Amino acid sequence: MQRRKFIQNGAILGGMTLVSPLHLSANPGFNEFPVVRIPKGKRHFESKSVEDAIAEFQKNVKNKELAWLFNNCFPNTLDTTVTYENKNGRPDTYVITGDIDAMWLRDSSAQVWPYMAFIEEDEKLKNLIAGVINRQTSYILKDPYANAFYDDPDKKGEWTSDKTKMLPGVHERKYEIDSLCYPIRLGYNYWKSTGDTQPFDAGWEKAIKAIQKVFTDQQQKSGHGPYSFQRETTNATDTRSLKGFGYPVNPVGLICSAFRPSDDATVFSFLIPSNFFAVVSLEQAAEMMEKIANDTATADQLKSLGAEVKKALQEHAVIEHPKHGKIYAFEIDGFGSRVLMDDANVPSLLSLPYLDAIDNNDAIYKNTRNFVWSLDNPFFFKGKAAEGIGGPHVGVDMIWPMSITMRGLTSKDSQEIRDCIKMLKSTHGDTGFMHESFNKDNPKDFSRSWFAWANTLFGEFLWETYKKDPKLLG
Repeated sequence: MQRRKFIQNGAILGGMTLVSPLHLSANPGFNEFPVVRIPKGKRHFESKSVEDAIAEFQKNVKNKELAWLFNNCFPNTLDTTVTYENKNGRPDTYVITGDIDAMWLRDSSAQVWPYMAFIEEDEKLKNLIAGVINRQTSYILKDPYANAFYDDPDKKGEWTSDKTKMLPGVHERKYEIDSLCYPIRLGYNYWKSTGDTQPFDAGWEKAIKAIQKVFTDQQQKSGHGPYSFQRETTNATDTRSLKGFGYPVNPVGLICSAFRPSDDATVFSFLIPSNFFAVVSLEQAAEMMEKIANDTATADQLKSLGAEVKKALQEHAVIEHPKHGKIYAFEIDGFGSRVLMDDANVPSLLSLPYLDAIDNNDAIYKNTRNFVWSLDNPFFFKGKAAEGIGGPHVGVDMIWPMSITMRGLTSKDSQEIRDCIKMLKSTHGDTGFMHESFNKDNPKDFSRSWFAWANTLFGEFLWETYKKDPKLLG
């Protein structure tokens, strides 16, 4: 997937040109800060509860730039990326990532996740998220190995020449563990928040069984399984080696992931953050299959698989680092080889507490956190503008705001949270929005002017901080 769109000093967002605040007339409500949000009446979806939250934040947070950024970023998914309708008597929601007209299972889940806090008081928003769950179920049933889909079920897109089993309506078929975990996370927490079981019908049950089969097959106990992927490309991270199957693994109980949440190919297929995420997701799916579907047999199989992966993580994911002590590896192959790093995309090692995969007081996680937020991580960059984690997807010296946001969301240290907010506030490149990445020395050198996940996640961070300790926003 080509997402490397670099723009300096200006950007296009949903038909609006964003440039330096010095070149735009000021909004009287924000003093020197320009109006960059899509105007009311042209937004894809409007939620009263989200608008009320924005009004409350703006009223009570004295830092006008943060109030401006929250107004721009938090509703960005709703403003610009969702298409909602009632189809055959059921909610249906299509969610693009921003500047790419396709729906990722991962991104769509993460983009609407911050609005879960409001669905008990907002029926429209509840239906919107139910529509996401319904749409994701249909996509998993279409192809559980695909990561991104088109709204048009018959469309053939730019990657139809990939050497894998490409179906019409599939945008990209990069198999990633997290693409199957995120819909479970969204569905489980929707159910817990609302008690509504309507999205979890026979089709959803079938999708859960398809996920279970993929995960079981991709333990690769009986060979590499049915999935392979190759792409004609000059970018090594966009394809798989060894005829599309990747490097061999020793089947120790972990689940293989052909690609990372960045959509870059794994080096060693046992991707540790995603396996942690899978344990949580399998436990959640088991509870739902037992209590909603009354399918104890499938629930027991899901629990057993999750327990096996959890045990394998304990036995194989921890390594001894000469400086940081016991830490979690990023990728391993089960033979003893490992990759020590972290990537900004979630799930990452840094994000594990955010995904309820590990307690942030866990001693090994603390050591890992120190490692990934240091120059010992080859994809940690520290420059004149900021410090943070990037990844191979965009390249060296490019920090992803998502990593700074995730550091804040997983922190209990007030100064650390303040530092993260300060860095994010100072690196939006005069656009009023977060980006995929920016140069460590120059925030105006950024990729993806319209990346809704980063925007909404930043909004979630600000709202969480406001609710827990608003003085940190001063």
